[in-house]
Amino acid sequence: MQSDIEKIKEIAKEFFEKTGLAVEALEVKAPKDFIVPINLKIEEPQILIGEQGQTLTEVQRLLGLVLKKKINTAEPIHINLDINSYKEKKNEYLKEMARSAADEAVLTKAERALPPMSAYERRIIHTELASRSDVTTESIGEEPERKIVIKPVV
Repeated sequence: MQSDIEKIKEIAKEFFEKTGLAVEALEVKAPKDFIVPINLKIEEPQILIGEQGQTLTEVQRLLGLVLKKKINTAEPIHINLDINSYKEKKNEYLKEMARSAADEAVLTKAERALPPMSAYERRIIHTELASRSDVTTESIGEEPERKIVIKPVV
């Protein structure tokens, strides 16, 4: 797998060089749960992140397709592309929002609806609150307006 990591790093570096963006650093970490983390540091991250991370999601998908085509391996290659720690910061923000909304729901004894989110973001919220016995979470609505409702347990 170490040789695959080196190949992934080379291909990713070439991929981003072709975008014409100034890449300050590119780090490919060891896979965790069959997902290869790739961290990219660039001067103007908003270009590749886009509105609410939508461009980042598409760039990750494209890079994944390029890697799949160029690396012949028995196992599928799944990547998690993060740019200037955007996803890491977003995950921490979502977890904090979940805890605050849950505390508010318990305190007021009323349901608390969060804004619409992607499936990935909703999963973070559900996971963060899963261990709490004082609230339950439920996703409601239809995409793209699907959101989480946090309910106090009475």
